[in-house]
Amino acid sequence: MELPWLSRWQPQLLALLRIVTGLLFVEHATSKFFAFPVPFPVHPLPPMLMAAGAIELIGGILVTLGLFTRLAAFIASGEMAVAYFIGHFPKGFWPVQNMGEGAVLFCFIFLYLAAAGPGAWSIDEARLRNAPIR
Repeated sequence: MELPWLSRWQPQLLALLRIVTGLLFVEHATSKFFAFPVPFPVHPLPPMLMAAGAIELIGGILVTLGLFTRLAAFIASGEMAVAYFIGHFPKGFWPVQNMGEGAVLFCFIFLYLAAAGPGAWSIDEARLRNAPIR
């Protein structure tokens, strides 16, 4: 069933998905690096988690702002795929069993953003249109 009244908001809803996902990704980085809003349970961070935190911080900020969105989202999607298969999959096959639902969702949302682009309210959109951010 088509919902034309909702379809016209597609660019703005895509932007909301991008912004919320980016902010949640940044939250993972701030937990690792700054113990905010809650401390990360592993300290000192091993090199793999330091790299993951850097991708989460930089990628999350870029995705939130809508700057280099496709590239940042593609890299973040790959990080989440690696996180799932290294950190979750060994604990069991099903995501609900291995607590990997978040990694799977992040992976596929970022993959979608890499393909769909940033939507409205992004620096990328403003640069492409050579117009102010709306």
